[in-house]
Amino acid sequence: MATTLGPRRRLDRASRSPWQHVDGVFILVLAALSVVSIITVLAATHGPRTTTNDTFFMWRQGMFVVVGWGVMAAVASVDYRKFAEWWPIVYGLAIASLIAVTLLGTETRGAQRGFELAGFQVQPSEFVKFAVIVALAGYLAADPEDRTWKRTGIALALVGLPVAFILNQPDLGTAMVFGAIALAVLLVAGAPGRHMVVLLVLAVVGAVALVNGPILQDYQRDRLMTFVNPEAADTHTRYNSEQSQIAIANGGLTGEGWLRGGQTSNGYVPAQETDFIFTAIAEEWGFLGTLAVLGLYAALLWRMLRAAQLSRDMFGTLLCVGVFAVVLFQLFENTGMTMGIMPVTGIALPFMSYGGSSILMAFALAGLVVNVHMRRFS
Repeated sequence: MATTLGPRRRLDRASRSPWQHVDGVFILVLAALSVVSIITVLAATHGPRTTTNDTFFMWRQGMFVVVGWGVMAAVASVDYRKFAEWWPIVYGLAIASLIAVTLLGTETRGAQRGFELAGFQVQPSEFVKFAVIVALAGYLAADPEDRTWKRTGIALALVGLPVAFILNQPDLGTAMVFGAIALAVLLVAGAPGRHMVVLLVLAVVGAVALVNGPILQDYQRDRLMTFVNPEAADTHTRYNSEQSQIAIANGGLTGEGWLRGGQTSNGYVPAQETDFIFTAIAEEWGFLGTLAVLGLYAALLWRMLRAAQLSRDMFGTLLCVGVFAVVLFQLFENTGMTMGIMPVTGIALPFMSYGGSSILMAFALAGLVVNVHMRRFS
């Protein structure tokens, strides 16, 4: 977007270090979410059900967050325009990691999604989000005036290849995120309306075929069917959704107090520190607490859009839009599934859910936004 600053003022700002133009609001919001994440992981993992020290997961989450801030700084330190040149390499490494998982990955609960390294579970599909955003932005920004089906088809192929590997793991939730990335980036890149309509129709047809095909595990299909027709599902299949909704309802207006939530302290909500961490926030801090946390996410998304608007080139804009799509979709899907308005798909709440891969990926993506914003004058 064209700036209204005069030539001399623009020159003065461009001569400064890019770090002087970091978005302070974005950084403060991320800091607040980091603190909320650490104390909420403690709330979700303490109590009689834990088999480790009550603070074990909290300290690990704190470590992930600290490393995540380092990753964000590292990504921001490299001029984002370099990624426009490197995207084939970044994308190739991402595909290689998915191939490695397929051949050598560790199987957990019927899914082969990552590697076990030094006591940590590394899930490459999380980092593929970064690579796909960079690849899509790099390819589409190279010729922004191109509106052909060929351009759209190649962009979809860049997304479709990793999605095929991820569905084979199987990981439906992560695959859905790539659909959001593709639609958002293509739309902002100027894909014609007829292309977008066809893509939406294909997405619906593909979803129906996926649910009725052999790719998904039985438990994944049962989860989706529970969302469509909860009355027809058995008690075991409904358990996660029912317990999460009870926890949210218990919170009321002001919550039961930190470390005092009945559902949370007694471990009635499965995977509460990861997929269902929003229920711990809702039960212990209530409606007002969740409103404050959602307000932080709204501010974060606003600053992402602002960075996209201020970018000096299409590549930077598309990078920010891709990151925006990931955070918005995962926020909506994660909170929605805890309330029963979206299917349970196992998607992490960005910057909040426990887990090294998801936290590091979120901060790496944040690094792209910081990068674009701080180089808006250069």
